[in-house]
Amino acid sequence: MTEHLAVDGGTLAYEVTGSGPLIVLAHGMGDSRAAYRAVAPQLAAAGYRVAAVDLRGCGESDADWPQWSRTAIAGDLTALIRHLGGGPAVLVGHSISGGAATIAAAREPGLISAVVELAPFTRKQSVRLADLRVRRFRRGMARLLGAGVFGSRSLWRSYLDLAYPGVRPADWDERIARIDALLREPGRMKALRGMGRTTPADAGAHLAGVRCPVLVVMGTQDPDWADPHAEGAAIVDALPPGLGHLEMMEGAGHYPHDQFPDRVVALVLAFLRADAARA
Repeated sequence: MTEHLAVDGGTLAYEVTGSGPLIVLAHGMGDSRAAYRAVAPQLAAAGYRVAAVDLRGCGESDADWPQWSRTAIAGDLTALIRHLGGGPAVLVGHSISGGAATIAAAREPGLISAVVELAPFTRKQSVRLADLRVRRFRRGMARLLGAGVFGSRSLWRSYLDLAYPGVRPADWDERIARIDALLREPGRMKALRGMGRTTPADAGAHLAGVRCPVLVVMGTQDPDWADPHAEGAAIVDALPPGLGHLEMMEGAGHYPHDQFPDRVVALVLAFLRADAARA
């Protein structure tokens, strides 16, 4: 059941399932909380209270917002955690929300016990000439830029075709139709373009200030980076020593949680068990 929370700048939509320690699931740009439709029930069945949220501008949340930065999204996520009892919560963020989760964890350590970053944009990005020799990356970057510059739903769909290499969800056609329908709504493409124009430098500036364990999950076939492993390793290296752990998911693109939800859930639960054992 959809619930709503008024925060500074607008209203967020979210839904909660299960009971137990709190896990908050935050999706990437151009998407909705439906990205976690196969993950949330498994985490709830494992004994967690799972809150899946529509980011500002996305899903059933308000469309028009004054800011699209990771810092702004981090404020939304911590507001939701407070609204749901103050945590401490496990924060799972995909892509732009991975960077937002980093900021939230560094700024509000009492609210967040652990962070899971799925294919995250958490550092300032740079492109080397050698990167452009990687066809997967070259094609993905062109389609992402095109979707952002022109506000093109067809280019976004073309990007998603690359971002889901190989295995796709059984409800792929319905998933894509739902994404397209949402982006047709007034203001939704503006949100996608606004998020796409932001820089992850604000998240990178907070990496050294994180005090909780962090799991970074990267797909080996993610078209958003020429070398996904190098990007994930750089995030872990920028965290305080011993806090970060990188897992590479063979065959996954930019949406490992949607391509391989069972594998992602298994990684998250193992990570949380290991953290509990250390505590």
